[in-house]
Amino acid sequence: MIEVSGLRKAFGTHEVLHDVGLSLRPGTLHGLVGANGAGKTTLLHCLYGLHHDYQGTVRETTGLPIRPSTGLLPYEPYFYPRLTGREYLEFTLQARGRAVVDFEGWNQLLELPLDQYAEQYSAGMKKKLALLALLVQPFRYFILDEPFNGLDLNTNLLLMEILRRLRGQGAGILLTSHLLGSLTELCDELTVLADGTVRRHYLAHEFEQVHNDLIDGFYQDKLAQVRRLLPLE
Repeated sequence: MIEVSGLRKAFGTHEVLHDVGLSLRPGTLHGLVGANGAGKTTLLHCLYGLHHDYQGTVRETTGLPIRPSTGLLPYEPYFYPRLTGREYLEFTLQARGRAVVDFEGWNQLLELPLDQYAEQYSAGMKKKLALLALLVQPFRYFILDEPFNGLDLNTNLLLMEILRRLRGQGAGILLTSHLLGSLTELCDELTVLADGTVRRHYLAHEFEQVHNDLIDGFYQDKLAQVRRLLPLE
């Protein structure tokens, strides 16, 4: 299990995360919910080790090193210029000291032109390529920042089934999404992050409360303005 406790992260004088705690257990899908600027991406980067200058604890409770055993999908995947999709996949495996595998089975699902330059891909194709680079590796944990963003409906449905299968194989998956319905349909638990703090954890049987809690807790002023702008007779 990956355990986060007392996590604080600041950029200069601006503290982005304040005493954040959560757990990512193997065999679970854990959703992270929050508005833009809530600190979601910063939290994911701390978990993966892209930020080191934080206070608090991020650890794998069995002693497993987090970064070698975790696949990260960033919000906007980056690809080196003049690399084909196939070369990118080979590079991601070789960078971790892993043998190159046959990509064709996975690519029958994701349908990418692997012999074209990745920098020429559309946004959705780039997201699928970055996902493919994770799926061909035996990760224990996955950290996915907006994995559904940019994908078409069919690929979103396919990805949801892939994530369920990975969970069934024992992987722990932490993902963010602005699509609350996708998270409540898919996840075992949710954590709401607001202004850099954890407002509440929800288990699956509590998900029907999430929508109303978010409205009541964070958006009453906005809703009041909507009613003023769009009064009903």
